[in-house]
Amino acid sequence: MNEMLRGASRAVLFLLLFQGLGGDGSEFVGDGRDFGGDYSKLSGIIIPGFASTQLRAWSILDCPYSPLDFNPLDLVWLDTTKLLSAVNCWLKCILLDPYNQTDHPECKSRPDSGLSAITELDPGYITGPLSSVWKEWVKWCIEFGIEANAIIAVPYDWRLSPKMLEERDLYFHKLKLTFETALKLRGGPSIVFAHSLGNNVFRYFLEWLKLEIAPKHYFQWLDQHIHAYFAVGAPLLGAPDTIKATLSGSTFGLPISEGTARVMCNSFGSSLWMMPFSKYCRGDDVYWKHFSKGNGGVHHSYHCSEQEPQSNYSGWPTYIANIEVPLVHDSAGYDAYPSLSEVTHENLTSMECGLPTQLSFSALETSDGTFFKAIEDYDPDGKRLSYQLNRLYHSDPVLNPLTPWDRPPIKTVFCIYGTDLKTEVGYYFAPSGKPYPDNWIITDVIYEIEGSLFSRSGNLVDGDPGIASGDETVPYHSLSWCKSWLGPKVNITRAPQAEHDGSDVQIDTNVEHNYGEDIIPNMTRSQRGKYITYYEDSESIPGKRTAVWELDKVNHRNIVRSPVLMRELWLQMLHDIHPNAKSSFVTKVKRGPLRDEDCYWDYGKARCAWPEYCEYRYVFGDVHLGQSCRIKNNSTDMLSHYL
Repeated sequence: MNEMLRGASRAVLFLLLFQGLGGDGSEFVGDGRDFGGDYSKLSGIIIPGFASTQLRAWSILDCPYSPLDFNPLDLVWLDTTKLLSAVNCWLKCILLDPYNQTDHPECKSRPDSGLSAITELDPGYITGPLSSVWKEWVKWCIEFGIEANAIIAVPYDWRLSPKMLEERDLYFHKLKLTFETALKLRGGPSIVFAHSLGNNVFRYFLEWLKLEIAPKHYFQWLDQHIHAYFAVGAPLLGAPDTIKATLSGSTFGLPISEGTARVMCNSFGSSLWMMPFSKYCRGDDVYWKHFSKGNGGVHHSYHCSEQEPQSNYSGWPTYIANIEVPLVHDSAGYDAYPSLSEVTHENLTSMECGLPTQLSFSALETSDGTFFKAIEDYDPDGKRLSYQLNRLYHSDPVLNPLTPWDRPPIKTVFCIYGTDLKTEVGYYFAPSGKPYPDNWIITDVIYEIEGSLFSRSGNLVDGDPGIASGDETVPYHSLSWCKSWLGPKVNITRAPQAEHDGSDVQIDTNVEHNYGEDIIPNMTRSQRGKYITYYEDSESIPGKRTAVWELDKVNHRNIVRSPVLMRELWLQMLHDIHPNAKSSFVTKVKRGPLRDEDCYWDYGKARCAWPEYCEYRYVFGDVHLGQSCRIKNNSTDMLSHYL
């Protein structure tokens, strides 16, 4: 009973903070114009990442030699039981036609809806925790008293390109209606939380919206419907892991072969959505093509600055792909490889020697089609991928997504990602001598590790590494592109991730920042500690705030369930809703426990740590001292420290 009362009191506290501190208590009409800072009217809209939405069967499929069949609404992504017992049936339900992106004639799948579609992909006692994505996030919302209709998930078929999402599912029309419905329902704008590929989806939505709304109403619509945007783990310049998936397959940890995974990934139009590209090259302006005659054949060409030919690897740390192409054709295994294509001939250096030749491709050459053109004669997927790249991306009627993204025109933007983990940035491929789809092997991998490049064998590699490494999936170069959204003067703060008293916080204000260049903090760090580095700018664009958070040692998938990230999000929101907040961003001077899970027993002092926040309160069932350390009920003073 005590626990129920304590939980209820905390929920009431946060509800009061969300309802009573932002406005004057007047009634809101629900069109956003009278929002007035009443943050009880806010909604949270979650856009999940790649492979982070459940897909359900919309067919009846009899699976021979298996006791399990597929019936309407059965889980396809992800049902590991059916994957193991009826893999061929499962593939029929998950694969798409690589050319027209239609379903298999015998089975089709569609995305599930609601929060349950993104919390756990494969619910179960064992599989549930292993496939958990947004579950912890939703639990935090519930624990802090957020209403059920205030959190909205917008799942999508992550197998489709943006063009096909709209063409088949009207996804962006539905997303626009979701924002408008949330505004009508709660009376205020929404906060967008997007993870990984979800950020690419949101970017496309903003561009699509320009063509749906009159230009003079576009910014007004954004201000009324979107209060803030949190870009979490965004692959803003793509990810080299896409190249590995297209040539050798990415299994996602599933019990399938790499060859099967390759066939699966290459059937998805979305696989190329995260292709790495150059930050120096941009696409055509879509407007004059849209409103001029003959716009049916839209094709976005690349326009590169003079920095592109001057840079070694299109601004990336190294070449994205290095491929050994065969020149000898015999019956031992090269019958599958006809003569060299014209693109390949331009790069050959050992033709006269009759030796295999290594071709290297930069980020620009992977995104503009040069890479797939070069392997067309050696791989049956080369032409299919070239077709997808041209039809679904280069000829997209709204936007070529494989171009750099400028700061979105939203009032408040937070870009958040993990750093300093071993991340793949380049690959070496060679023919395996096996038939398709196992006809390539990875002979070496280039990793970035905390500002250096290493091969798979551990040898140091030449290149242009950044000041840090990425989040195990997306390199730092791509994640940190959002630093270009910051203005010429940036405030930098580095603080420990764990609860702290402020003694190890470093602050540097008005640091000069040149557009297109990284910001290197002049700060120290303990080798044993994990930090968050905050880059904040609230002055360069009047009325708008931009912040970048770098979290040490937090990987790409787990960042959305990181307690540290969720704590910082809640404190920033608490700061924003309070009328007495004096700064643009929440203070970093001190961090104390917010939940019972943050309290622990200090054996050296024989008491609960953080006595100003935590107290010893035994509840029947506690099995150790730390479990009996709980947040004090009088939490109002505790929260006032962060204003």
